[in-house]
Amino acid sequence: MDPKAYWVAFNSIKGVGAVRLRKILEHFGDLSIAWHAPADALRQAGLPEKVVERVLLRRSKLDLEAYWAKIQKTGVNVLIWEDEEYPRRLREIHNPPPVFYVRGSLVMEDEWAVAIVGTRRVTSYGKQVTQELASFLARNGITVISGMARGVDSIAHESALEAGGRSLAILGCGVDCIYPSENRQLAERMMKCGGLISDYALGTPPDARNFPPRNRLISGFSLATVVIEAGERSGALITASFAAEQGREVFAVPGTIYAPLSVGTNRLIKQGAQPYTSPQELLELLNFEMIDEQRAVRQVFNVEPFEDEILTIIRNEPLHVDEICVRCEEPVEKVSSALVMLELKGIVRQAGDMKYQAIMENREKYG
Repeated sequence: MDPKAYWVAFNSIKGVGAVRLRKILEHFGDLSIAWHAPADALRQAGLPEKVVERVLLRRSKLDLEAYWAKIQKTGVNVLIWEDEEYPRRLREIHNPPPVFYVRGSLVMEDEWAVAIVGTRRVTSYGKQVTQELASFLARNGITVISGMARGVDSIAHESALEAGGRSLAILGCGVDCIYPSENRQLAERMMKCGGLISDYALGTPPDARNFPPRNRLISGFSLATVVIEAGERSGALITASFAAEQGREVFAVPGTIYAPLSVGTNRLIKQGAQPYTSPQELLELLNFEMIDEQRAVRQVFNVEPFEDEILTIIRNEPLHVDEICVRCEEPVEKVSSALVMLELKGIVRQAGDMKYQAIMENREKYG
């Protein structure tokens, strides 16, 4: 059986998240062994009694082979920590999801993504700003990410697709459950030019408790989060908080002090968020002019995924090889080998004292 089936099986059990799955992997070394392990062994792996009981109950009732076959038939792509295709930016966040599901596609270009979030009760002002920003990003090859909720989310997705761009929706339910139901056509379009993503198992219905946790994935997939309009208790503020914790940029659209839906965004600005005033300024602040250059490098020089990860790490400053190892969490032998290949390709150079830097200033060379 495909090893991913066991990841999916544990992912379907309440209480087995990133932290506990790491414990299971460390103890057993293989999830197929853990799936068939007796209760005492599961306890020794550090699982509390309630979770052990849930694992045993799920195991007794689940026909794993049939369950995995059903997933395969739906055309849903399952990504796990061990996959090279696992998005780099998502991997960088604290306790990234061990398993997530994709209906549609994830491509390398989605590395350049901006989240647009806000209220469901959007005003005409918020709608105009959302449409302008999402369309502008899409036309500039930047993926638009949101949560497919009513209001700002749906407008952002629609505008990105209408501009010919890509859009990803991070859901608070299984990717086989379209919520809200009126967004079914939008979801179909998105699966052709982006995708639906969730770390909740297939069949998981939308539940109010699911949405705050999924907001950390919206920000985790993105370079920056832009909050369009938000009331005092808006879920968009949760997304902004996650973005700040993850070290991502947060932008907020300023509004009149008399508008209830500007209370949240004005407060974010007061707390240090960048005031959003124009899409062009956003591109400049995020240094998005590097996008075409980096894409050209990858195309011309056939940069491998791990080489690309290193190239991104040293893009802005020379770094010692030891620091590169720390940031990419790989041994020095693997990092040194990749640096040698990047030097041979003319993309990286030594900056002295075992420091390396990317050669990105000569645009004509890469264009």
